[in-house]
Amino acid sequence: MSATYPNLFKPLDLGFTTLRNRALMGSMHTGLEEAHDDFHALSAYFAARARGGVGLMVTGGIAPNRLGWLAPFGAKMSTRSEAKAHQHITGAVHEEGGKIAMQILHAGRYAMHPMLVAPSAVRAQISPFKPWEMPSWLIRSTINDFATSAALAREAGYDGVEIMGSEGYLINQFIAPRSNRRKDQWGGSFENRIRFPLEIMRAVRQKAGKDFIVIFRVSMLDLVEDGSTWDEVEQFALRIQDAGATMINTGIGWHEARIPTIATMVPRGAYAWVTQRLMGKLQIPLITTNRINTPETAEMILREGYADMVSMARPFLADPDFMAKAAAGKSELINTCIACNQACLDHIFKGKAASCLVNPRACRETKFPGSLWEPERIPPNEHQFKVAVVGAGPAGLSCATELAARGQEVHLFDAAAQIGGQFNMAKLIPGKEEFYETLRYFGHLLEKTGVQVHLNTRVSTEDLIAGQFDHIVLATGVVPRTPDIPGIEHPKVLSYLDVLAGGKSVGEKVAVIGAGGIGFDVSILLSSAEYENSLLAREGRGGLRNVESIPSNAENLEGAATHYYQEWGIDTTYQNRGGLSKPAVEKPTRQIWLLQRSKGKIGERLGKTTGWAHRLTLKARGVQMMADVQYEKIDDAGLHLLVKGEPILLPVDHVVICAGQNTERSLLIPLQMAEQNVHIIGGAKEAAELDAKRAIEDGLLMANAIVNH
Repeated sequence: MSATYPNLFKPLDLGFTTLRNRALMGSMHTGLEEAHDDFHALSAYFAARARGGVGLMVTGGIAPNRLGWLAPFGAKMSTRSEAKAHQHITGAVHEEGGKIAMQILHAGRYAMHPMLVAPSAVRAQISPFKPWEMPSWLIRSTINDFATSAALAREAGYDGVEIMGSEGYLINQFIAPRSNRRKDQWGGSFENRIRFPLEIMRAVRQKAGKDFIVIFRVSMLDLVEDGSTWDEVEQFALRIQDAGATMINTGIGWHEARIPTIATMVPRGAYAWVTQRLMGKLQIPLITTNRINTPETAEMILREGYADMVSMARPFLADPDFMAKAAAGKSELINTCIACNQACLDHIFKGKAASCLVNPRACRETKFPGSLWEPERIPPNEHQFKVAVVGAGPAGLSCATELAARGQEVHLFDAAAQIGGQFNMAKLIPGKEEFYETLRYFGHLLEKTGVQVHLNTRVSTEDLIAGQFDHIVLATGVVPRTPDIPGIEHPKVLSYLDVLAGGKSVGEKVAVIGAGGIGFDVSILLSSAEYENSLLAREGRGGLRNVESIPSNAENLEGAATHYYQEWGIDTTYQNRGGLSKPAVEKPTRQIWLLQRSKGKIGERLGKTTGWAHRLTLKARGVQMMADVQYEKIDDAGLHLLVKGEPILLPVDHVVICAGQNTERSLLIPLQMAEQNVHIIGGAKEAAELDAKRAIEDGLLMANAIVNH
């Protein structure tokens, strides 16, 4: 038990077994499930999180048969040989004192292969393939395959299974009228539409045994048209309980829903209210989920009766020692998930193995064993070096703390008064406040690892030479690129640094040049009704706040998320199917044009899982997005353009330049000429686009290279 988080660390008695705490590591597909090395990497990944104290873990989705594959040759559990291979995973978890369940997931019409099947031949908006309608014999066969898969999971050593009945996968497709157009015993009435999942639940319980955890993940809020009603959700949950479920987990939103549900713009704990509606109506534990990323938020949710258990998936990707740190009273050292999706979901959708922006060790535990929380688990190095790291942005912070944790003498220099670099601007964007947490984490980690920090210090070549460093790492980042446009020196031209770091006032009509990540961030900030009361405005439009952490909103989840519900059309009264309502579009405070020189979709290089939400946000706020633009000149009249050969004048008050960056490496050549052992990482190495994922990874890789020199 923990004095600080008594509800989070309270054991959960399931009758035949007890979970050590109320934290579930929710299912995440990592890409390691398809490995052909007897799951050594996946075993190390789960073992690290079991060692970190998670109560129960759930694997990524494993298909019960070939038709259920997410993609060709995907993860599957249908044979004893497959079960035997999984014993490496379960053995590694049990050796660390943990428990793990295998998720059984049939993709249905979400499968990325031409043999996909569904209750009806209705193509999903996010799929290139139209599914085959399942005949009754195949439905019966699939029910049996789920049960067989569960029995094989038990044989493989798993402590239980989770039946994936939400997020728009096959089971959910049977339940909702949106995708079930059948007229037989498997469709039509509500009773017929839930027949498939109920028979799966009964078959799984019968074949896997009574003393085996079976979690059923119920889609409690579809967020799509023709989804389930609340009455249907409640009745279905009761029936699933009666059919033998051990616990019920909350599923939020289909993958084709046009509402962000796990991105950083979603307030913390914004969907706990859905689970709370079922509390007191069931006799089995309820698990809530989505955007719970701190022990404080988890504790409040449990204390206030929103759920019996909390599911945190990506937070354990970001920090496998999340629970151990919370139990030790060191929550300030938790590497908090910022819900960026850049290295986890975006990687998976590109067919790459997942990792984590703030923790590049994630899913690479065999390559980078141990953790900074337990540096004694990191293989010892033979050499002791004195290292200078210049630049306290993400790359420099990553490199400096990693080196210091491995016994090196590290000096971190930065000309600014605070650490963070470009993160100090990102954290000011509405919906990106989680970046405060990364800076809080690194601030405490610098102290824990013993890095000698020199802020307000613009270090010179001479200083570095005089310091007699064995290695010098330049993490000096980037500077804004100034495009060659006539009139670029006009007073109405501002850089993104002027707006974010300098707090310059911006007029009512604004053109933003550059539709990359920074251009979108600036447009979201300037189009927000919160802007006049933003951090910049409260600081007198100058200077950045040095804040330890953002408020957890732990005392009033619904109140903190009200604006989010309204903007995205989420009906918290649940009067409509799918929980949808008409979005209350935020009245724009400015007239904004977001401009892109290249052809194609605006913001095409934004993250696959979040870019669409940013585009929808700006579209709803009336921001005009224009591609294939030629910039002619800037003068008193405004910004002169050519769009498809036609001249256009935008009568703007200001032009904000977000047209890329250049590397800042002015120290490199002088240091090389002085024959210093110098390295470059992060934006100083490559400045094609601000990329915190690459910067933090560069820091880890460089530190590893130095200690193994």
